[in-house]
Amino acid sequence: MTSQTDAFLADMLPRQEVAERAMLNGDAEVRRALWTKHDPVTLFGAAVPVRSGWADVDRTFGWVASRFSDLTDYRFELVAAEADGDLAYTIGFEHKTVRVHGEETTYTLRATHIYRRENGEWKIVHRHGDYVPSDQEA
Repeated sequence: MTSQTDAFLADMLPRQEVAERAMLNGDAEVRRALWTKHDPVTLFGAAVPVRSGWADVDRTFGWVASRFSDLTDYRFELVAAEADGDLAYTIGFEHKTVRVHGEETTYTLRATHIYRRENGEWKIVHRHGDYVPSDQEA
């Protein structure tokens, strides 16, 4: 990895983990703070249709957070990443144990994020999260 990529990951991944842990405990505010409010912004979720535009993405975050509580385990497994100029991406697996609608569940999502640097700060502009196919291992 380049030093630019290393610096991006050192800055963004810890903040993103805090945001995901908050989201999985029912609080969408920390995640919202990491995302751009400027179009284009998109979300392809594991349990939601395609969302485009900040208003739709923001509403979806509230809905998603309302489903989760009592996170007991979260781990992000980075597969690939790069940062170049004002754009970056991460690809990895999100391993989670959390209550969904009150029922404890353990699952893994494949997650791709695209980031744009805005006024010197990295912001997420796209997320695609989906379940690992049952015939594949994460």
